[in-house]
Amino acid sequence: MRINTVGLDFRAVNDAVREADSECELTGCCGQRFIGAGMADKHLVIRGTPGNALGAYLNGAEITVYGNAQDATGDTMNAGRIVVHGNIGDAAGYAMRGGQIFVKGNAGYRAGIHMKAYQDKVPQLVIGGTAGSFLGEYQAGGVIVVLGLGAEGRKIVSNFPCTGMHGGKMFLRSSCEGVRFPPQVTANPINDAQMQELKPILQEYCSLFSCELSAVLDAPFTVITPDTANPYRQMYVAN
Repeated sequence: MRINTVGLDFRAVNDAVREADSECELTGCCGQRFIGAGMADKHLVIRGTPGNALGAYLNGAEITVYGNAQDATGDTMNAGRIVVHGNIGDAAGYAMRGGQIFVKGNAGYRAGIHMKAYQDKVPQLVIGGTAGSFLGEYQAGGVIVVLGLGAEGRKIVSNFPCTGMHGGKMFLRSSCEGVRFPPQVTANPINDAQMQELKPILQEYCSLFSCELSAVLDAPFTVITPDTANPYRQMYVAN
């Protein structure tokens, strides 16, 4: 089913999506918020620029955007997949606790902030380009990947990555020379076991965006993890 969203506010758009078949194409999107929020059984294709909180609380639906997306994409999503064939704004994947977000281009500030994992839910946020400041701030679980494709010669992450990180894992396609990490995390070259964990994620990225896996692998990778189970415990617990 195709829905022309021109002139519709976000409530009308979401009402139309809920009433549509399981597969739905939205055309003419221009800033409507909360598209797909909480949905579990839809496959949405969006042409245009959806607004803030695309796929918030997503619970199993799949959303594909042919364009850019704004702030808070995948806010607190629980399951499903969001694929963006462009760039995303700030706070992508905020507190996401399951599912996948794949972004062909760049991400703004605070991507992956407060990401977490629970039982078999291990969220994944994959950014094909670069990420802004505070990437993975207070990350508690899940996997963040930044590939820096098209950013050769530039830092693929901006200032203060991994601030407050106390769980999960981050893969950066870079030797990370000159990147300043907080003392509570470790940053090491990827090992064979970690590469085997990462490779299926990279294969999925390449399949989604029609790029060659060999080109993505033709660069060093750095793995960032917290160096203790609770690196800030001493700040809050009396000895």
